[in-house]
Amino acid sequence: MTTTTRQIQLTARPQGTPTPQDFRTVEATLPDLAPGQVLVRNTFLSVDPYMRGRMNDTKSYVPPYTLDAPMEGGAVGVVEQSTSQTVPVGATVLHMAGWREHAVLDEAAARVVDVDVAPASAYLGALGMPGLTAWVGLTAIAGLREGETVFVSGAAGAVGSMVGQLARRLGAGKVIGSAGSAEKVAWLVDDLGYDAAFDYHQGPVAGQLAEHGPVDVYFDNVGGDHLEAAILHMADFGRLALCGAIAGYDTPVPGPRNLMMAISKRLTLRGFIVSDHADLAGEFYRTVGPWLADGDISYRETVLDGLDRTVEGFLGLATGANTGKMLIRVG
Repeated sequence: MTTTTRQIQLTARPQGTPTPQDFRTVEATLPDLAPGQVLVRNTFLSVDPYMRGRMNDTKSYVPPYTLDAPMEGGAVGVVEQSTSQTVPVGATVLHMAGWREHAVLDEAAARVVDVDVAPASAYLGALGMPGLTAWVGLTAIAGLREGETVFVSGAAGAVGSMVGQLARRLGAGKVIGSAGSAEKVAWLVDDLGYDAAFDYHQGPVAGQLAEHGPVDVYFDNVGGDHLEAAILHMADFGRLALCGAIAGYDTPVPGPRNLMMAISKRLTLRGFIVSDHADLAGEFYRTVGPWLADGDISYRETVLDGLDRTVEGFLGLATGANTGKMLIRVG
């Protein structure tokens, strides 16, 4: 019987770019199960860009991480013990007690997933929060219409790689992406069906995007120069779904210098948080699950093995170390 586990804690508020010294791995004793609880052995942990914001002690849409306490994040795992009437031993569950090898959860905090539909890891990526984020941004926020041109920044990441494919399935006329290497650009065009893509290291984003506009819908994962370039090349009455701004997560960057164009072009810029749109989850799973099962939607995972590589995986998000979803395999 498992009685102890390892977990990763945040020990300091990062100043600028986080370093491994801001974290530590500790051994913890697992409590006995109360009625209606489960013990889960985690198999995959998710690391995501939004976690950087939770490391700051500032008010946001989610509470900051507590210092010297186990961190949190999406995870999937197998139930090893259960006092629950609804979550049996052997079930694979999705939950938010990541950054650790085992978790004791109330049954309400563990959602059983069907690994016959997709591998467990997919519920952290293509069929998880990143996929749902892409769906919400395109449908509820940007209101994508058939035949429109879509531009996606961070297009080879967990969210961006789903945005382009879903946009195509939803009737987009043209899909453009930016990514951080020639290999990622090739993946977008050759495998994911992007009409065009470019490496933002190869020249100013505004210049590289110029030949592909005007843009009707911009899905922003990056902010900074990407957002400014998108505004420059938006069509009149274009819509910008502001999902993330990873360019400024460690060090704030100035806002777009051409924001005045939002007036002349009558643009709509709308930020969104996927957790505000849980009502769309059922629609997402019913629609995208079959596309994934049929091979109409594909995905990649960058997998690092072992809890000890979790911090490495998280830090790698800021340097483009992942193609598709970054995951930590722990069991």
